[in-house]
Amino acid sequence: MDRKAHWENVFKTKSLSEVSWYEVVPETSLSFFKASNISKSAKIIDIGGGDSFLVDNLLKLGFKDITVLDISEAALDRAKKRLKDQSKKVKWIVADVVDFSPPENYDFWHDRAAFHFLTDEQSISNYVETVQKHLNKDGHLVIGAFSENGPKKCSGLEIKQYSETTMTNQFKIYFNKIRCIKIDHRTPFDTNQNFVFCWFKKII
Repeated sequence: MDRKAHWENVFKTKSLSEVSWYEVVPETSLSFFKASNISKSAKIIDIGGGDSFLVDNLLKLGFKDITVLDISEAALDRAKKRLKDQSKKVKWIVADVVDFSPPENYDFWHDRAAFHFLTDEQSISNYVETVQKHLNKDGHLVIGAFSENGPKKCSGLEIKQYSETTMTNQFKIYFNKIRCIKIDHRTPFDTNQNFVFCWFKKII
């Protein structure tokens, strides 16, 4: 199956509030940015950001160097349209993170619910290596994925569930774990999705 075609179709056929990840204020993700005390000029990348509202909220907080990456051009186009002139302050990249070659290094790598779509070991390994190579020393990595109590599929696709231990094991060679938390995300359909969010700091 063509992953890009799948996601282009999702964003062309479903409205903003018809997807499970819809959040006007992504409180959990924002809490990590606030706790990190990173500079407002820090280089931030949001992996699989699509048309999420994280970028809107980061702009409101005064962050000046934000990149949003997504496999779906339609998703990014929707975000640009929503942000209007503010969209010019953001770098937009259409790419599959599995074979993404970052044009620069980052201080904060954020991923809410993209990583868990990588289900084969090669894709996961590629992702970890990309983060390791393109996150600055002492840089922050925040990954949110479905927990072992969360869904086994999303948007019709199989996902890989994570516990605090299995998430930590994926990144422990290059990163120190700061903390992991579990949260319930309430979807627009009035259902709960259990996530594990882990915050790491780069050591190598």
